[in-house]
Amino acid sequence: MAQAATRFIHPDVLAQISSLELLARSVVEGFLAGLHRSPFKGFSVDFMEYRPYVHGDDIRQVDWKVYARMGRYFVREFEGETNTRIHLLLDTSKSMGYSSGGQSKLNYGRFLTAAIAWLANRQRDACGLALFDTQVQKLLPPRVSLAHLHVLLRTLEEVQPDAATDLERSLQTVAERHRKRGFIVLISDLLTDLNTIECALQHFRFTGHNVLVCQVLDPQEIEFDYKDVIELLDLESDARMLIDAKTAKAKYHENFHAHQDQIRRMCGLLKIDYTVLRTDAPLDTALFHYLSARSRSRD
Repeated sequence: MAQAATRFIHPDVLAQISSLELLARSVVEGFLAGLHRSPFKGFSVDFMEYRPYVHGDDIRQVDWKVYARMGRYFVREFEGETNTRIHLLLDTSKSMGYSSGGQSKLNYGRFLTAAIAWLANRQRDACGLALFDTQVQKLLPPRVSLAHLHVLLRTLEEVQPDAATDLERSLQTVAERHRKRGFIVLISDLLTDLNTIECALQHFRFTGHNVLVCQVLDPQEIEFDYKDVIELLDLESDARMLIDAKTAKAKYHENFHAHQDQIRRMCGLLKIDYTVLRTDAPLDTALFHYLSARSRSRD
């Protein structure tokens, strides 16, 4: 992807944009511009071919320039016109409010959710939204209209981190409400019990959904690059602990990597797409993973 496009969708740049609608449009347009200049082809982000207009086609897809040249009605046929139901699930628990200096995990998650929603609408996929912590706090059913997209983006603008996390309960609620097969995008830090994560993801696989898990983490949660004695605060329980960072670093890395390996293993067994996203990384990687998983879900 072009260097300029990558810089344009860096989270610190995006944080300066006040409107999520403008942010989402800018991210998607910048990403697609870079994608079209890259060697990665084949994603259904543009029309594939023309075909003759038939009764019942959307009149908005008529190419009037072709009509002016040929005197016949043709519509642009999009590969992405499958009306897949995209369910965007964003973790809004207190742990998502953490930031070591850059964007919080929740802010990054909001940016990503808005960008995927905009891209899904462009691909004519019906897109819905679920915000959850200990339970589902907001649930918008998948729809494909521009008016619905605006409602979804306004809902995201009002998100604040609150309460603890109950991943299994929240995802079970969503799975029960959406039994028709769709494409699930879960955006969470997944900093919870491994059995809870596995049970939560199983709800979707058992109902036939395709799933992409985007684990959003702060750089310090990955690197644990602290010095001296520090006080740790659990944002969800308010528990505090004094530790010697230098002494604790090795054990932290051991536990962290074991946790990550288990998530990767369970996603592999459940045939779930999984990616780790740092909050200091541009959104192009996340959108590329989304398009790749979205493309495989149609196979």
